[in-house]
Amino acid sequence: MNVALDAAQLVSQIQAWGQELAFSQIGVTGVDLSAAEPGLMAWLSAGCHGDMGYMAAHGLKRARPAELVPGTLSVITARMDYLPRATPEGWQAIELERLDRSQEAVVSLYARGRDYHKVLRNRLQSLADRIAAAVGPFGYRVFTDSAPVLEVELASRSGIGWRGKHTLALHREAGSMFFLGEIFVDIALSPTEAVSDHCGSCSACIDVCPTRAITGPQRVDARRCISYLTIEHAGAIPIELRSLMGNRIYGCDDCQLVCPWNKFAQRSPLPDFDERAGFSGSSLTELFAWSESEFLRRTEGSAIRRIGHERWLRNIAVAMGNALRCGPEPAIAQALQARVDHPSEVVREHVAWALAQVQSA
Repeated sequence: MNVALDAAQLVSQIQAWGQELAFSQIGVTGVDLSAAEPGLMAWLSAGCHGDMGYMAAHGLKRARPAELVPGTLSVITARMDYLPRATPEGWQAIELERLDRSQEAVVSLYARGRDYHKVLRNRLQSLADRIAAAVGPFGYRVFTDSAPVLEVELASRSGIGWRGKHTLALHREAGSMFFLGEIFVDIALSPTEAVSDHCGSCSACIDVCPTRAITGPQRVDARRCISYLTIEHAGAIPIELRSLMGNRIYGCDDCQLVCPWNKFAQRSPLPDFDERAGFSGSSLTELFAWSESEFLRRTEGSAIRRIGHERWLRNIAVAMGNALRCGPEPAIAQALQARVDHPSEVVREHVAWALAQVQSA
């Protein structure tokens, strides 16, 4: 490795390169996450990870970067703001109002544009290439929500933010509407300073959670989380949680929409995160009518594609059932009837449940 740049100078240079690559902030931390291990193991032991077996399978490797990637001495952390460029003032109130329109399909804000995994991974790779050009060949591995990495723990240790009571990273000048990414490197870099917690006595995120998935400050039971249920969870959604999901068909932003810090959330300068047609303001019946081929076409390059057409229909069927609970909706009932004989047992069961909500309303 070229030692012309000392560790502190190199960090400053990496931060400058990160800014040029549209990262909102770059931090650095060491690899000792031992303080996080007891909490991680307790969370896993309680089964709060639900179907995400990979989390338990990797165990403490999640808290041990040098075991996950041997030779790692430092972790470069990055955040990237993701609010679309055209996001209006008062966006939090606008998004909350969507939840009151039972026939409108609500997709989480982060998923309305291009798949963030691709955007961040490419730019983190470019950042690694710049570092290599300056210091010579070095060992590294790029991560973007793609491996057993304690992202928020690393982010909070490196000054990217603090862990909010909803478990997401929070920044005083950017709220929580940003993505995280990391580069594990075999270079000893000077760590950046962590920031203190600024949640205080606020419990807005805990209080608003529709399914009571936030079981306490900085603790989420994924098995009850709408984001987990609509994205990660395969098979049937627990019946007792369906009526609580409202019209949320992919993810859930409630805990972020009520967070006071998100009045400081920043718009992304990148067109990648601009809203795609269909993912904002569409009706449930419109999206439920998508064939599998149309679903794949519409979600090309989107994070939504990973759930597949079956889960897409499952999620929308639940939302349609919830709309029927609000009163007779002939168009919704007709759309559901068209799928009663769907090849998927999961879709058929959720359609049947949705249709039954007319009687239970």
